[in-house]
Amino acid sequence: MSSSRVVLLPGTASDEVFVASVFAGPLDEAGFSLVAPPSRGVREHFEALDAAWGGTPVVVGGVSLGAHVAATWAVRHPERCAGVLVTLPAWNGPADGAPAALAASASASVVESAGVETALTGVDGWLGAELRRAWPRYGSRLAAALREAAGTASPTLAELGGLTAPVGVAAWTDDPVHPFEVARKWVEAIPRAALRTTTVAAVGADREALGRAALAAFLDASAQPGC
Repeated sequence: MSSSRVVLLPGTASDEVFVASVFAGPLDEAGFSLVAPPSRGVREHFEALDAAWGGTPVVVGGVSLGAHVAATWAVRHPERCAGVLVTLPAWNGPADGAPAALAASASASVVESAGVETALTGVDGWLGAELRRAWPRYGSRLAAALREAAGTASPTLAELGGLTAPVGVAAWTDDPVHPFEVARKWVEAIPRAALRTTTVAAVGADREALGRAALAAFLDASAQPGC
């Protein structure tokens, strides 16, 4: 492994606090150190990855939109990438009406017209609590961040097929917004990839369940023969 640092980006309108709650413990136990940039938006995510590189290949990844950005960066800069942790990929290529993109666009409209609390009506449990904590941190940029995410392409399956670094993918099996089928297609397209699963309910009881799944998949992929 070229680097023990793992740079992970948050999902749409999420933040580094959630990333740390999911990944810091599992990575530390495995001998890795988490870098969770406080970046907001796609441009800042790419800038954070560029800044983290520093001349030594680094493991990158993230949650949902963060995973899309990290995978895109890895496709563009294979010499900089020691591996990728993909968590909850929501689509491949253009969003084209993907459930997560539609949800983000709809939420942006309600945020603008009626505010955050109305936009989160019916979003209960741990996920509702997490969004009510994170969304206000975006302030007036929230709606724009949601729309930007909805319009941001992820790598195509063909582009993913060009990745030579090991890629671990973690997916929920019970979340239609981040379909399991998308994660399966990513793994099938990537030469050195492995998939582990968990559930929304499991992460509600233990945030680190998602981080452990992603890390286990990454270690599985790392054990596969190199390309």
